[in-house]
Amino acid sequence: MTTPSEDCYSCRQGASYDTLPPRERIVSDALWRVTHAVRTSMPGWLVLVPRRHVTSIADLTEDEAAGLGLLQVHVSRALQAVTGCAKTYVAQFAEKPGFEHVHFHVVPRMAGLAPELRGPGVFALLNPTEAERVSTAEMNRVALAIRGHLGSVPSASTP
Repeated sequence: MTTPSEDCYSCRQGASYDTLPPRERIVSDALWRVTHAVRTSMPGWLVLVPRRHVTSIADLTEDEAAGLGLLQVHVSRALQAVTGCAKTYVAQFAEKPGFEHVHFHVVPRMAGLAPELRGPGVFALLNPTEAERVSTAEMNRVALAIRGHLGSVPSASTP
């Protein structure tokens, strides 16, 4: 674990948690928060972020690890209910400067997704043009729908 810094996007967002829009605080508990990914063309691309600054999965506590497992399953179920996706992908890299804080992408894989965008190819849906990006209104709509499905999840309470 490293000390949180102003260079860390996740820490900055977490510090202002109570003022964030719905897309940035779908659900949370003492250990994790769920947010909609920014700069994506895939509605429902979610990110699970530990509440404390951690830069390696190996540094997660036992409680964080246990909560993560349940949260991934509950978020995946909510995504299926809200988006109708065939399955979800889960990935973690945390290598981009400013985004080294451990975070897990939970991506809805829609039934009609082009073959070249399946598996790791789905990351081509990040950083699209402004016109291709999911709007903030749509991110908020999806976030609130996901929150509705996760409201009773024991490992993640609503804010």
